[in-house]
Amino acid sequence: MNLSELHFSQLDQLLGERGQKILILSHRNPDGDAVGASLGLQLILKKLGHTVNILIPNALPKFLKWMPEADTITVYNHDTNKAEDLLKRGNLVFALDFNDLSRIREFDEILKTGESYKVLIDHHPNPGQFADVTVSDTTVSSTSELLYSFLHRMGLGELIDKDVATCLYAGIMTDTGCFSFNSSRPETFHIVADLLKAGIEKDRIFDLVYDNFSQDRMRLMGYCLNEKMVYLPRFRTAYIALSQEELRNFNFRVGDSEGFVNLPLSIADIRFAVLIMENKDCVKLSFRSKGSFPVNALAADHFNGGGHLNAAGGESNKTLQETIDSFVDLLPNYKDALLTD
Repeated sequence: MNLSELHFSQLDQLLGERGQKILILSHRNPDGDAVGASLGLQLILKKLGHTVNILIPNALPKFLKWMPEADTITVYNHDTNKAEDLLKRGNLVFALDFNDLSRIREFDEILKTGESYKVLIDHHPNPGQFADVTVSDTTVSSTSELLYSFLHRMGLGELIDKDVATCLYAGIMTDTGCFSFNSSRPETFHIVADLLKAGIEKDRIFDLVYDNFSQDRMRLMGYCLNEKMVYLPRFRTAYIALSQEELRNFNFRVGDSEGFVNLPLSIADIRFAVLIMENKDCVKLSFRSKGSFPVNALAADHFNGGGHLNAAGGESNKTLQETIDSFVDLLPNYKDALLTD
């Protein structure tokens, strides 16, 4: 963890002064890691006597609302006045689980022009230069794992109780697909062992995250597999594309598509899977791969996105069909890489 002695001293002094107004920010369409890390940090900072708020651009999915203090999160799109007031009043800001201000575009300008002391804690490659302190490590499984190490570095590890541990475990579990990827470091499992010692209910957390969806969501998943999945064996690729109308037909809610992009990777020999979804303002793309195929590079080069080697996202301002056509037209350029084991 790249936290210099100077920055450690500055943060130690700030956190040692009780009564700070602290704001925790995370990215649009928050996932389990973003929410888990944010809530875990909030619980710790409140124990230190600070006033702490979490702000996210849009609503968190229903399957994450069970997490401790999730009901305290402020959603910018739901309460813009309160959100902007929090942004103006916070003298210390923690930005968690995003590496670029475009991920919080609803309020990025307010953050950039504010005078708050900013700390970025993130595990994505190529972090932006918008924070006073950047805590970055791309080798860790998740921002929740990195936060665990950060808390211990700051001498706050003893404050990790069952609620904090529950939030951090949920973040690690979801960002590794239940430890099926991004989880080959022994340190990850040492941390999980410590979280278990803190009393987390591992099986209950799994149930609340993965067995907590609506009937509509299950029917949408079946529709994706039976009607919408396009299999391109010559490129070892499969994709699913969904229109706004199709989503409405299944009463789509935020979070309902969680995990859909991974479904085609269960097919033998598939190395590259894509979920393409039409939103009101753009078309969103989620990319997953196996092995060494760099979906983050493809996302950055063609879809204004980025992410990890095997998990990335992007977007397109074209129509849904134009976006599908553009994506398929790219595949011959990557054929050699996709066919290489």
